[in-house]
Amino acid sequence: MKEKILVVDDEKEITDLVALYLENEGFQVYKFYDSREALKCAQKEEMDLAVLDIMMPEVDGLELCRLIRQKHTYPIIMLTAKGGEIDKINGLTLGADDYVTKPFLPLELVARVKAQLRRYKQYDGSREKQEEVFFHKGLVLNLDTHECTLNEKPLALTPTEFTILAVLCRKKGSVVSAEELFHEVWKDEYYQKSNNTISVHIRRLREKMGDSFEKPKYIKTVWGCGYKIEG
Repeated sequence: MKEKILVVDDEKEITDLVALYLENEGFQVYKFYDSREALKCAQKEEMDLAVLDIMMPEVDGLELCRLIRQKHTYPIIMLTAKGGEIDKINGLTLGADDYVTKPFLPLELVARVKAQLRRYKQYDGSREKQEEVFFHKGLVLNLDTHECTLNEKPLALTPTEFTILAVLCRKKGSVVSAEELFHEVWKDEYYQKSNNTISVHIRRLREKMGDSFEKPKYIKTVWGCGYKIEG
């Protein structure tokens, strides 16, 4: 079955070009130039990933991202204007997993789409069996099923949030630097990312887990070094 990709941008040329490249890779693309129509589609169809432009009239991409995140955890990639650092941070805060700055190469976007889908559909299936499930103070993280619960209640994590938490759990008791987390999530794309990206995702994880920055039960900040989950 073809994976479904939602593509939304009020610039018709960009939307059509992105859709063409994705369709050539075998994806089923739902393209929209109007965010309101895109939202109706997202509410009816179960997508596998969304590509959203931030600067759109009526309902902008940030609001569309927020509305999608109310019910869905599939990956969201934001398209941002060059130098739109605040927009990038706001997008990540609202639950986006990655962003691409305009102008961009279509093949780069396709590569990021594939990377996000791999992370979402089959997180690191090569790991040894004993590493597939992590337990910590009521937190249960299952790498095989890509599920996370806290005190027996499901946590709706985005693929990026899940990956970050999985890295911290896998290295429980050790400090993991922001650079290392970047590499685990975005591989060789580190140099393109903002220094604030990881801290934004960590903040969202803490919010979802009901964790405290001052007295953390799960994710501790080690100043000047990184983050860790106590052993």
